[in-house]
Amino acid sequence: MDGHYGRCSFKFGYFIVSTIHIEVNLSDPVEKLPYVGGVYAKRLHRLGIEKVGDLLYHFPYRYNDFRKKQKIQSLTANTESSIEGEIVETNIIKTKTGKTLIKSVIADGSGAIEAVWFNQPYLLQTLKKGLKVGLAGKVEPFSGRISLISPEFEILVGKRGPTHTAGLVPIYPETSNLSSKWIRSRIKSVLRKITPVKIEEFLPDNLLKRYRFPRIEEALSDIHFPKDLKDVKKSRDRFAFEELFLLNLRSLKSKKIWKQNKIPVKLSYAKHKEEVDSFIKELPFELTGDQKTALGEVLSDLEKDTPMNRLLEGDSGAGKTVVAAIAAYLAYLSGAKILFMAPTGVLADQHLETLQSLLEPKGLKIQIHTGTKKTGTGDNFDLLVGTHALFHKKEGFEGVGFVIIDEQHKFGVEQRAKLLKKVKGGQVPHLLTLTSTPIPRTLALTVYGDLDLSVLEELPPGRKRVKTFVVSERKRQSCYEWVKERINNKGDQVFVVCPLIEESDKETMQQVKAAKAEYERLKSVFKGIKVGLLHGKLKPKEKETVMKRFRKGKIKILVSTPVVEVGIDIPNATVMVVEAAERFGLASLHQLRGRVGRSDKESYCFLFSTGSDTQTLERLKALEKESSGFKLAELDMKFRGPGEMYGTRQHGLTELKVADLADSKMLKIAQDAAGEVAPKLGKHPL
Repeated sequence: MDGHYGRCSFKFGYFIVSTIHIEVNLSDPVEKLPYVGGVYAKRLHRLGIEKVGDLLYHFPYRYNDFRKKQKIQSLTANTESSIEGEIVETNIIKTKTGKTLIKSVIADGSGAIEAVWFNQPYLLQTLKKGLKVGLAGKVEPFSGRISLISPEFEILVGKRGPTHTAGLVPIYPETSNLSSKWIRSRIKSVLRKITPVKIEEFLPDNLLKRYRFPRIEEALSDIHFPKDLKDVKKSRDRFAFEELFLLNLRSLKSKKIWKQNKIPVKLSYAKHKEEVDSFIKELPFELTGDQKTALGEVLSDLEKDTPMNRLLEGDSGAGKTVVAAIAAYLAYLSGAKILFMAPTGVLADQHLETLQSLLEPKGLKIQIHTGTKKTGTGDNFDLLVGTHALFHKKEGFEGVGFVIIDEQHKFGVEQRAKLLKKVKGGQVPHLLTLTSTPIPRTLALTVYGDLDLSVLEELPPGRKRVKTFVVSERKRQSCYEWVKERINNKGDQVFVVCPLIEESDKETMQQVKAAKAEYERLKSVFKGIKVGLLHGKLKPKEKETVMKRFRKGKIKILVSTPVVEVGIDIPNATVMVVEAAERFGLASLHQLRGRVGRSDKESYCFLFSTGSDTQTLERLKALEKESSGFKLAELDMKFRGPGEMYGTRQHGLTELKVADLADSKMLKIAQDAAGEVAPKLGKHPL
């Protein structure tokens, strides 16, 4: 029977719960397990555990080390200890302050010790004289003698060994009314019953042997109930590989499906080489080496028998739009129309300006379609710039052969598919997606494994490095004075970004309120200087008005929320101020910094921080020294982890429980293995 894990399905074996004679499969609901009724099932659902397999894949996050069982006579104060013994007596005591104490005396032949529990009177009915028990916990002085204070305990029956009070005891992510002890018992019950039958292994044997990974049943047993920490390491490595391997296989399968039975619009560079090369020579700047490489990859894709599906990744200002524009010109020469999708109206306006300046002299008719602005009608365009409003356009698009999506992480997979479906005709348009989020190549191949990848690391010549400074609270006022001087004497313009309140692509009212408060405060600080406010809750027309005034220099200081567009291009803006910079990741700060330094003027970025711990300052100081977004991305992974950096809800990354995306070695192993197995996907069901 098929099971379903993460994003990929695979086959599991059956196991028999022999005492109750029911057949249970790992894809069955947890309610099918003994002792898991509706109430407990609901609690498990809160932890994301809905199937039996989910329970086995609910891994411990740490272990209590009770491997050294001690005799009572050897116990000393202020130690974590594990003992076994017999209950001599149990009493309930009421204190003067109204607390209830349960005291049990435990003996093991070498001596006796008292165990104490607070406000748990029901234990009187459980801890009966004569029962054999295991206990583990802290030994502390209490009422003039050493005692076990609120220890973990379990009643030992027959020859069955302890589960909760000896060895390496797993501690699990919990929820209210669902303890690690309960989870541990259920998992042990399941594992004990399935071990003789085996869960069907789905990783190929040659990979298990090559990388010396344990088989699945051994790995599950060892991660939940290890004999030593080496078992934990081997099992976690296997499950980390498994997660990344399946993620890569899914991406490769998506790539294969994209290329199957799809006829692209033919765009021939060979046929139009002279016109395209002439266009490149006429540009007012020389393309960087990275731009030339990326352009070569794109033009090569456009001539293939399968539609392009490529990601162009590069820092703000690295020249992604120019590469896209040259490819768009080839599409136009080949008789195809072009769609250019931007995440916001402000960015759509900006792209419209750039594309008009580059392509209108070549005869392209360029239109825009956003929530507030529409030019032209129907298919009366060569290139159409738009936002989400394109999804709601009633009629489809005739003759579109090339689609460009900017800041592709702002659009879900379904949205991209919806846009492509609006393209009429039997042929599939070529797709080029752009991102300003720098991701190290090895990680990008996993995160965006279904796309071919081009990277722009090199910035155009003449672009000056943005001078960056971490500013403490005591230097805030002198920094403000310096900013005033730049505005009054040099005519510079300034961005001020308000604190990030929570990691989200969506703006909260709390962030809008913070921006409004900062706007009012800065108006009083910079008296006589025009301050503007931009946030996501403004109406599109209001945003457009603010940006026009800022672009024309009528607004000198623009206060904005953190989610305002990374690609805004205001050449005269030379100063970026980020409030509470410690709340941002390095990648986010680098993108914010990329809004300035877009001309030959000296530009500056001030990171105001109230953080005082060493790691926070070390992280922010990295921006003072480093200007490469890709190097900063690698540092950010070390400091914060990829999950926080890239918004893990994209690409199925939220379901990675064990894998560390900063582990480039494991990423590479998983990518290579997936590439090897992908051609045989029929034999390895996904």
